[in-house]
Amino acid sequence: MKYRRFLQIGGVLLNHGLDDLIPKRFRPWYFRWSRKMLFWWPNKHKGESEGKRLRLALQELGPVFVKFGQMLSTRRDLLPPSMVDELANLQDKVPPFDSKKAEELVREALELKSLSELFSHFEHEPLASASVAQVHAAKLKLDDKDVVVKVLRPNIKHTIEADVELLISIAKLVQEWLPDGKRLRPVEVVKEYKRTILDELDLLREAANGIQIRRSFEHSEALYVPHIYSDHCRKNVIVMERIYGIPVSDIDELRAQNTNLELLAERGVEVFFTQVFRDSFFHADMHPGNIFVSREHPHNPLYIGIDYGIVGTLNKQDKRYLAENFIAFFNRNYRKVAELHVDSGWVPADTNIDDFEMAIRTVCEPIFQKPLADISFGHVLLQLFNTARRFNMQVQPQLVLLQKTLLYVEGLGRTLYPQLDLWKTAKPFLENWMKEQIGPKAMLNQLKENLPFWSEKLPEMPDLLYEALRQTKTLPQQLEVQHQQNLQMQLNIQRARMFGKSAITFSITAAICYGYDLHWSAVLGSVLIAGISWHQSFKRLK
Repeated sequence: MKYRRFLQIGGVLLNHGLDDLIPKRFRPWYFRWSRKMLFWWPNKHKGESEGKRLRLALQELGPVFVKFGQMLSTRRDLLPPSMVDELANLQDKVPPFDSKKAEELVREALELKSLSELFSHFEHEPLASASVAQVHAAKLKLDDKDVVVKVLRPNIKHTIEADVELLISIAKLVQEWLPDGKRLRPVEVVKEYKRTILDELDLLREAANGIQIRRSFEHSEALYVPHIYSDHCRKNVIVMERIYGIPVSDIDELRAQNTNLELLAERGVEVFFTQVFRDSFFHADMHPGNIFVSREHPHNPLYIGIDYGIVGTLNKQDKRYLAENFIAFFNRNYRKVAELHVDSGWVPADTNIDDFEMAIRTVCEPIFQKPLADISFGHVLLQLFNTARRFNMQVQPQLVLLQKTLLYVEGLGRTLYPQLDLWKTAKPFLENWMKEQIGPKAMLNQLKENLPFWSEKLPEMPDLLYEALRQTKTLPQQLEVQHQQNLQMQLNIQRARMFGKSAITFSITAAICYGYDLHWSAVLGSVLIAGISWHQSFKRLK
């Protein structure tokens, strides 16, 4: 099955002429010769642009590859604009599946005889269609509210599982054969990706994620999360409030209503860091197809976020290390950055701190106090990869989602307001967060948090204290008894070894006597002594 899918992927890539995207200098003679030998897979889209061919190929290959295309569509600094524009269609313009099938799935999931029981209107044509699901506009019958109904694509789980298993097989080969394979930890990365993308197929989980983030940003001026009708949500269907916003990628429309793009870009950074460091629960699929801007008060712009199928979380340790790394980085304290990487185990403990500090300085210093428009992200990324390889820095699978989301946010800021100073915007937020974590306020909050527990345990403290003192009084006697028991055990082990050696010796002696036809008494005596020795040896080991 894996080999068949691998061949299918290769066929799709060749049928769309994606081998032409490889620069000629990287196409040796044997590559060109092999391509000619595969004549039954010709380029069937010669008249199309490179971007459209790439988009069609990823679209045909399925959800796992569409997700990759969505991420590429946010990187106008890495790809030509025409290619990015084509890939942007993967965000919400993937060909839909049959609308009648969608209506049938909704009816079965919600246990309705007819859609008119719940909806006064249900649009047959989908409002949008993505890699995993499609969305239909509707109106609730009970309160006449405009809603959207998201329906999971049928049999999508089987396709995703097959592709992810293929990726795991490829990752194992990469880990085994490439020089950097073990450092990059591709198998762990793919398994982490598998967990997140399979979670996206459970729309009940998505509903719960959206409700939690909505509660966290309930009175926020930066982000609005639509209301989710949890009573009408199922594993493959979700019903939520319909929003009327401007897609964040539609810069012309945003400018036409005089949107404050600088403030909008800054709030994107604020929302990201708030979700990561305040809530430890962040929207990890922030491509432009899932982000809108409210049409109200453009001078004070408000984001509208949808599709919370993929979320990320951080444990306290990773969150603390990341915050300290960011602050040290913003303060240009490269020594601290190097030490934190060693302390967290992200680089080996024997790393030369001085060399590592200089390498980080070389990469980071040129990009400070520069707006996003003046930073060559591709060049910085290449330098970071080279530094990671040089110092054997291991990939952290639990941070892959965060890194992907940071790429989305940085790409969004670059598109909205290229003059954005990312460092200046993020630094005050992180410094305030760290003060709340380690200052007097943090200590007070911790005391408040633990107060119910301590008030519950306080009446038990005298009894616990008495019991501890009583045990402390008898502790020397207990230690002495334990010491004598250990000595006796060691003595028994020594005697068991001695009897064991004797048993082996006399067993061999009995065999020799028997083999050389010596007197029966010699054989019998050796056997008796060996038996007694074996008995004594096992007895002392009990």
